[in-house]
Amino acid sequence: MPAYNAERTLAAVYRKIPSGIVDKVILTDDGSSDQTVTVAKKLGIETIVHDKNLGYGGNQKTCYMEALKLGVDYIIMLHPDGQYDGTDLPLFVDALLKGQSDLVLGSRFLGKQHKTPFYKAISIQFLTKLFNLVLRTDLTEVNTGYRGFSRKFLETVPFSANGNGYIFDPQIIIQAVYFGFRMQEVPVTKDYFKEASSPNFSQSVRHGIENIQLLIQYLLHRSGIKKADFLIG
Repeated sequence: MPAYNAERTLAAVYRKIPSGIVDKVILTDDGSSDQTVTVAKKLGIETIVHDKNLGYGGNQKTCYMEALKLGVDYIIMLHPDGQYDGTDLPLFVDALLKGQSDLVLGSRFLGKQHKTPFYKAISIQFLTKLFNLVLRTDLTEVNTGYRGFSRKFLETVPFSANGNGYIFDPQIIIQAVYFGFRMQEVPVTKDYFKEASSPNFSQSVRHGIENIQLLIQYLLHRSGIKKADFLIG
């Protein structure tokens, strides 16, 4: 659980995780200014604390590296801000245990409820079509923050070379394609509300531009014109 100022939502998210579905829960706090760490420790969650804010991607890096140290076979990222529903976790577990996918993506567009603002839904669908065109994939959502990974995936792709911001997530998808890993989507619920952390309109525009630049980097790398650091480590 990569956390930042999730004091108000953490307990509710944690309690919705089905009993016995995971072996361990880890939370990495990205320099929160509220009582996220205190709440996590009261809930008995193993907590790692950043002295300063590293960013959304930087927080994920710590999450995955700490989880890998435990020798686990599968890792699932669940945001503690309440945007995603812990009751959807069994879908990820089932998909990973079947061994048919190394990266499992939760999609809000696969028939489950979502309260996505109109401008976000349009931009996400546009970027998804663009990614599918360039990567030759058939995804319904590339901007999902609900993801499951096999150990092999995280030990192979150079995720530590990814950006520390929101660009981390699309880089993971490109890495999956580049390194030949199997991807699968599962339907999830997505919610937006005051306490949930989400890019605003200007941040969304900037992130969209970064995604397009990222695809250009991928194409340049594939063609041998210019190497992309996140594909070579």
